[in-house]
Amino acid sequence: MYIIELVLKLNPIPLSVQRKELKDAEVIYKDLRHCLEKGNSRLIDLTCEVVKGKKIAVISNEILAVQIYEKTASSTGIKRPGFSFET
Repeated sequence: MYIIELVLKLNPIPLSVQRKELKDAEVIYKDLRHCLEKGNSRLIDLTCEVVKGKKIAVISNEILAVQIYEKTASSTGIKRPGFSFET
């Protein structure tokens, strides 16, 4: 299970959707990253494969960060993966 997590401007709680396969999660990650690079505003609709009926619609220029990580038994507890900064 892979989680794609979004951090939005002025929103303290990250939004997330899940994908069962890494390749499917990477497609969403790359699309969101492309939106961050371009800086144009468009509406993005995301659905979750695990939680049926969970849908998120966000405006791309409100996204500050996006991350992808694998959900494992060890990551379901208190600590979640964080962001690392690269230059």
